[in-house]
Amino acid sequence: MTARRVARVLLDSPLPQLDRLFDYAIPASLVSEVAPGVRVKVPLRSAGRMVDAFVVEVGEQDDADRPLSELDTVISTVPVLTPGLYALARRAADRAAGSASDILRLAIPKRMVRAEKAWLANPLTAAPVVDEDAATRASLVLADFPGLEDAILDAGRVALDAPPRLAQPSLGAWAELLAAAAVRTLAAGRSAVIVVPDHRDQAQVASALAAWAPDGSVVETDARQSSPARYAAFLRTLSDAPCIVLGNRSAVYAPVHDIGLVALWDDGDPLLSEPLSPGVHARDAALVRQELDGCALLFAGHTRTSDVERLVGVGWVRELPAQRRTSPRVVLSATREGESRGARVPSSAFAAARGALESGPVLVQVARPGYAPVLVCAECRHPARCRHCGGPLHARAAGAVPVCTWCGRSASGWTCADCGSDKVRMVSSGSERTADELGRAFPGTRIIVADGEHPVLHVDAKPALVIATRGAEPIAEGGYRAVILLDGDRMLQADDLRIGESCLRWWSNAAALAAPRAPVHLVGVAGPVARALATWTQPAYARAELEDRIPLRMPPAVRVASIDGDRVAVDTALTALREGVPEVDPTWVLGPVPTENGARALVRFDYSAGSKVTDALRASVIADALAARRANKGRRQPQGRPQAPRNTLRVRVDVPDLDL
Repeated sequence: MTARRVARVLLDSPLPQLDRLFDYAIPASLVSEVAPGVRVKVPLRSAGRMVDAFVVEVGEQDDADRPLSELDTVISTVPVLTPGLYALARRAADRAAGSASDILRLAIPKRMVRAEKAWLANPLTAAPVVDEDAATRASLVLADFPGLEDAILDAGRVALDAPPRLAQPSLGAWAELLAAAAVRTLAAGRSAVIVVPDHRDQAQVASALAAWAPDGSVVETDARQSSPARYAAFLRTLSDAPCIVLGNRSAVYAPVHDIGLVALWDDGDPLLSEPLSPGVHARDAALVRQELDGCALLFAGHTRTSDVERLVGVGWVRELPAQRRTSPRVVLSATREGESRGARVPSSAFAAARGALESGPVLVQVARPGYAPVLVCAECRHPARCRHCGGPLHARAAGAVPVCTWCGRSASGWTCADCGSDKVRMVSSGSERTADELGRAFPGTRIIVADGEHPVLHVDAKPALVIATRGAEPIAEGGYRAVILLDGDRMLQADDLRIGESCLRWWSNAAALAAPRAPVHLVGVAGPVARALATWTQPAYARAELEDRIPLRMPPAVRVASIDGDRVAVDTALTALREGVPEVDPTWVLGPVPTENGARALVRFDYSAGSKVTDALRASVIADALAARRANKGRRQPQGRPQAPRNTLRVRVDVPDLDL
């Protein structure tokens, strides 16, 4: 019997029941073009159409009597899906009870023909050579953390607290540290991947790499790039020549050759959490990749998340202290006797700002952008709401007509639904209102507003008041001469399990922008978070947070999965989970509770039972999708009344908070 060539392909489909490999016969005309990793089009008989797919394996099959559909066309002969990338996508998807195709949709950019032709015409094969002087300087930077260079070269897993200072007038020491780790890895002939939250952090690391890395060895990738540029950068990572990949959360999947290091900066930033299905955090993807590829793994930040602290506690990640401990000069500012208790800027912070403005810029961090983000009725204090959509009203300037935050409509003629009053009162000050107030308090001083609507990356060393929202603080040349952290008590009141960690991260990142020995005033905050900032002991705070969550079975002490869908589907999934995974304690299941779209339940489980729980949840998702397809198959919709689609089961694993 004559064997035939068969390709096993992964369909590019969001349907969970299609998340497996399918066999297709390779026509004789395509045998020379079909290879593992190439894009193809294949017929999907159940849908009666052609779909895109990736070839995962190619082989021969002796059973020629088994009917197989044939591949239709080869879209591109470039093997964009490497074996390592498929293994990573498969493992990460299984860990999150998701589909591998959803991971690959994030990891592999859309094909751009012109960029592909240019790459095929001139592929890069020569390995970059790191200058000996650059490698030496990189080793000197790494020497601030004894054992770090050896850990990088020996595929170790480490966590460290980045030095809270500027290495150069406009460059953070943390960026220089990550660049040094990547350059040292490249000097050893291996690739490195650096993952940062946003373009501001990316620009910092890119600036540090520009001084050390060889030309053409740094590949930047992020969502701001044009589609051809992003695809060209992806093709560069497929070369055998090692490189340094620098980008946002999807860069963790970069299919570089012989990876030696994956470094994550500030893993507590929510931008590193993938919002699209299956919602794999860059930290979790990096852990999976380190296990698969045997590369070094580096977690760095000015603070320590409880997730990384758990890994340190169980011995999976090793903590590396700095040789010389440095910390900003943090002052806990409170109102003094005789001052108004409602004073937003106490006299001590005010005096520090006035003195610092004589020599350079001063940073003032606030909680929210805009002028007055929150308005209430002046009579009864009821929140002012839009009459059209119910959204909160805010003011763009003093005396301006209130505007809805949600729909953008002006609320002229607004009256309170409770008492009928037509007057509003501001109860929150945004960046613009703070700038207005401080501008009157410091006449003649230059005022700079930095927030989402007014992005500022750098400021010079001349005196200025920089009013910035959390995370939007620009870097000042030589560092800020003083840092004032306002609205801390308001930030801590947010309804979030991890708000303490988040506030400590916001404040620590701002404090790291201060000049040496410059005062950092935290206004109106006391308690464990304030003490951790003042003593610069963020790992100890993360450790205490983790210890408090263990008896309460809160993440990250345990893993949490959310199950959403109609009530019957959620109940069915919970029943299957209890029967299939006896390790799940029934008391660890919260809900189901009614929601707008049906019902929701939360399942808490130990890490040791992770694979069993995710497998069971994934099986329930597939079973529900198949049941929905059978229910809708052949059903005729009433004329003029389109039938509402049946809610399918949705599962998300490792949700950061218990929010029912």
